Amino acid sequence: MREKQSLLPLACLLLAVLFCAPAFSGTSGRKKYPGGKYYIYRYTLKDKQGSPYSIEHPGKWLSHKSVERRKRQGLSVDSTDLPVSSKYLRQIEKTSSETAKRIQKRSAEWLIVGTSRWNNTVLVRSNDTAIFRSIDALPFVAKAERVWESSDSIPKMVKQDYHETFNAWDSVKGVTYGNGKEQIEMINGQRLHNIGMKGKGITIAVLDGGFQNADKIPAIQHANIIGTKDFVYPNSPYFYQETDHGTKVLSAMAANEPEVLIGTAPEARYWLLRCEDQQTEQPVEEDYWAMAAEFADSIGADIISSSLGYNDYDGDSAYYHQRDLDGQTALISRTASMLAQKGIVLVNSAGNSGMGPWKKIVFPSDANDILTVGALNQEKKNAPFSGVGPTQDGRVKPDVMALGSPAALISGRGTIIRDMGTSFSTPIVAGLVACLWQALPDKTALEIIDLVRQTSSSYKKPDNIYGYGIPNFWKAYMIGKME
Repeated sequence: MREKQSLLPLACLLLAVLFCAPAFSGTSGRKKYPGGKYYIYRYTLKDKQGSPYSIEHPGKWLSHKSVERRKRQGLSVDSTDLPVSSKYLRQIEKTSSETAKRIQKRSAEWLIVGTSRWNNTVLVRSNDTAIFRSIDALPFVAKAERVWESSDSIPKMVKQDYHETFNAWDSVKGVTYGNGKEQIEMINGQRLHNIGMKGKGITIAVLDGGFQNADKIPAIQHANIIGTKDFVYPNSPYFYQETDHGTKVLSAMAANEPEVLIGTAPEARYWLLRCEDQQTEQPVEEDYWAMAAEFADSIGADIISSSLGYNDYDGDSAYYHQRDLDGQTALISRTASMLAQKGIVLVNSAGNSGMGPWKKIVFPSDANDILTVGALNQEKKNAPFSGVGPTQDGRVKPDVMALGSPAALISGRGTIIRDMGTSFSTPIVAGLVACLWQALPDKTALEIIDLVRQTSSSYKKPDNIYGYGIPNFWKAYMIGKME
């Protein structure tokens, strides 16, 4: 499930067009899937034998910033950090090529789409099941699972224009934060800004489905975007013309337009990582997410803001059950549960399933040692669409709540909008986590997570609707400074 799509149409009718701008405004009709029938299989390998790397020399595949982040927090590199065995990858390539030659008249094709270090998995794409069977028979393969199948048709994408200036009515004269005043003041983040803590020196990786016009919109051009990468196969030829969902998420943190919208971390550095395939909804998106998270680790990101979540897939609505919400069953949740041990704070949306049959949080918001964010309305009441807890193993979820019904954002068209979803309460919190960490640079990821929880409004009496309550980032700073 793309949690950004799950708000009920009734809510849109009640709140009218103002609060319900479409998340995928760049689609118009459908076209036949290009290239014919293909599949992607996930192969889990038994070990990492034959790797040219060693944990004693992590600088050969991890950036200096990534290694230093671990050292600063007293974390060691372990075997999960090692890349997938290059020896095994060569064997997969050799076996696939030999099989393709043997069935050449059937025009068999294959490609290694990507790998996951932490899960020790390989993604292979092919149009012939004989190639998958030949890989499955290799002695170092522990498990094979089909995670993607090409659909009959996909949406047509239409380029969206953007506004170079704001409308006069977008400004809130005399109010520095403009339309974003309420969402930062609700969690007492403006006081961190007042002492100069605006995320400077902190790197945030934004995992999403697209960042439409984020390279052109003047308000976001001010953001310190230091890199982009696409993990969806095939990579989009027009990175900045996909969905504007990620643009809106980014704006909640990075916008810096006084009297219009100032985000919660306007001075942070940003990596924009596309890992959501908006054309289909299949398990391979968990692999894309894992690859993006590992990349964020490798380039030295401090925080991941993820407004993505899953609980069912095209053609297989029973792929997951609520009993799987244990932080370990889903590949995406296993990956998310590892992030704090790598020195990264993950801030993930709780999901918008509260009014549907699922009702609960979605994957990977069930992960251990992350901040799962639910959505509040302007009266600080739980938004009915916001996913609830607990996890299957009894942990409190969500962790914290922030304004998401609605939040003030900048759309892919460059205009101020108000949109609903835990997608948008999440970056509001993520940005202030960056400001808090800037102010308390000696804290570990786990300590930052604990500080946010412990200084939230319901910490002493948490429940499975509000979690630990509404964060108070100024209180977190004051207590953290004294520790």
